[in-house]
Amino acid sequence: MPTTHRLTRPLVLSLLLLAGGCAHLHTETTSVARPVAAPPTDASMAAPPAAPTPAAAATSGRIERGPASITTFRPDEESTRVDPHAIDYKTLFEDLGPVASEWYQHVQTLANPYFEGRVNGSAGTERARDYLEFHFRRAGLEPAFPATDEMLGGAAETMASFMQPFEFNAGRGFEVTIEEAHAAVGGNALVEGTDYVVLGNSGSSAASGPVTFVGYGIADGPDGYSSFDEDTDLTGRIALVLRYEPLDEEGSSQWAEERFSPNAGIARKMRAVIDRGAAGVILVNPPDCVDGREGLEPIDRSARFGRQIDVPAIQMTPEAAARLLAAGDREGGDLLHWRRQADTAAITTVDLDGVEVELAATLERKRAGQPMPAENVGAVLPGRGNLADEWLVVGGHYDHNGYGMFGTTPDRGPLFPGADDNASGTAGVLILADLLAKRYADTDSDEPLRSVLFLCFDAEERGLHGSRYFAENTPIPASSMTCLLNMDMIGRLRSDNLAVLGTGTAVGMQEILRPHFESSGLVIAETPAGSGRSDDANFNRIGVAGLHFFTGMHPEYTSPRDLASTVNPSGAAKILDLIYSIAIDLATRPDRLRHTEPGRQTRGEDRAYAPVRLGIRPGMGEDIDHGILVESVSDGTSAADGGVKAGDVMIGWDGDDLDGMRTLAEKLRAHKPGDVVTITVDRDGVEHDLSVTLKASDGGQ
Repeated sequence: MPTTHRLTRPLVLSLLLLAGGCAHLHTETTSVARPVAAPPTDASMAAPPAAPTPAAAATSGRIERGPASITTFRPDEESTRVDPHAIDYKTLFEDLGPVASEWYQHVQTLANPYFEGRVNGSAGTERARDYLEFHFRRAGLEPAFPATDEMLGGAAETMASFMQPFEFNAGRGFEVTIEEAHAAVGGNALVEGTDYVVLGNSGSSAASGPVTFVGYGIADGPDGYSSFDEDTDLTGRIALVLRYEPLDEEGSSQWAEERFSPNAGIARKMRAVIDRGAAGVILVNPPDCVDGREGLEPIDRSARFGRQIDVPAIQMTPEAAARLLAAGDREGGDLLHWRRQADTAAITTVDLDGVEVELAATLERKRAGQPMPAENVGAVLPGRGNLADEWLVVGGHYDHNGYGMFGTTPDRGPLFPGADDNASGTAGVLILADLLAKRYADTDSDEPLRSVLFLCFDAEERGLHGSRYFAENTPIPASSMTCLLNMDMIGRLRSDNLAVLGTGTAVGMQEILRPHFESSGLVIAETPAGSGRSDDANFNRIGVAGLHFFTGMHPEYTSPRDLASTVNPSGAAKILDLIYSIAIDLATRPDRLRHTEPGRQTRGEDRAYAPVRLGIRPGMGEDIDHGILVESVSDGTSAADGGVKAGDVMIGWDGDDLDGMRTLAEKLRAHKPGDVVTITVDRDGVEHDLSVTLKASDGGQ
């Protein structure tokens, strides 16, 4: 009898590489999504969605309160056992249906090494653009962009190109490259990119010595918390530091209601250990941290950890750190045990003299050079009647992280395939383009329909650059757009749980969405505000509502393990069925959606708006541990006059923590013009207190 394995439904599918016909098998133990309703077929998609009826009870959905932070949405797996040697593949794919099968084919193709992780500047991303244009043309769509930058209104017939080229500056003043990297534990060399990476603020130097575990590396935390004793001396030692700050049993910060407090800042941790004589630094993500990042940091992110230090600094994977700790600790204990000891301050510094560590790094830092070229890819499905000059936008970003460091040379690190992030959303755009084109073709010629703009954004991973450029250089007026349906990581549906963010970004949109959610067969985690971390954020900036569909974080996120074998085609078909029904609704309803901010009243009721304006643009696409990254400062505003600069991270307001944009909005609403406040910023790892006089917001905008 064949051996029975524990496999995912997508892992079973990966035995057939739909895009190229090559078989491959990943043997990691994973789990399979439970059986779901049959995915939509082309025939079922051709009809307008019906209102929920009692007959649809078998596919009824449920709406729950969504996560406060997108990083906390992590649905549980449900598993079953299958026999991989007895699968009837023909029946399997027939049961999945054409939508799931074609979606999976797109994901397999885009995540193939031939596309080089779809990183900016690579030949692979050029191939990805060709692939997208091919499928847009195949669906019978028209080019989305004009040959010039002039505004064209709704005149889609004059648009001449599927590409919207632009340039962006990938760096923040400096470009950091690694010339040499070495790390060894007990004489055994670690593998760069797998076990560790050199941090972008590391010194160009070498060190060796015994290790000291320093917990979170916090010198002076709340309630007398400290990772150090008064006489702690790290001279000649390598400091192993946990990222972030003490966590509770659920893995959330003990000191902040939203993400982390300023104590989690990496620059201050490094200053604390270097001030005590550390010869080198090893940074480790603590296990089971729900709001923290996973995986090793790309060089351009870690270059923003603060000023360059004088000693070598690396980030080590939790697995490699656990082996190091086990080698140096006679009493044993895994990394979670050490984290919990640091959470409660049960230990301060612990010398691990049983193991020697070697670190060496050589980095080159130079002023950011030539702008990086990139291209959005877009196509148009023309509408008709009195709605033709209004637009529904269906989008998702197609870029990813290349070889882990936004580079294009294979020896810089392992390939990041980006199957869920975001081949899954890109495939969703292609599927919906085909389905909606067929639906429009089958619709009576006298039925009014909004035009649909399908957009695949570039350079999202580098800071939402593609959607920002489109928003600032749109060939159609923002006032004519009704909504963006943004698919970013829709490939890992687990236990039928789907997060939908931004449901409160248009007046009455939650009521519009409710029947779709309730008939979806899914458990919808609904959040009125957007996450601020995906492309819908830039549409909200120009007054266009946006929904972000998201299946949740997972251990493979932003890593070489984000393979096509980990995605869930059956779940994706169910999500696309929901998005399709919403798209048809928004494309046909008589009134265009009116943008609003979640929790605020509509325009004309100014008392809900802040009476003062700071005058910054936050870096929505940047992932920082704490605070608000200032992307730019408007001239003549409160922030500009007070000395706030682009690149600052605002971390405090009159002594209170600034955990995010929600906190900042609350602070602004509590003040009046002429008030003077103290804003604390982290500028290149050094904190500055700035006195800012608040100015009126000119009508509450």
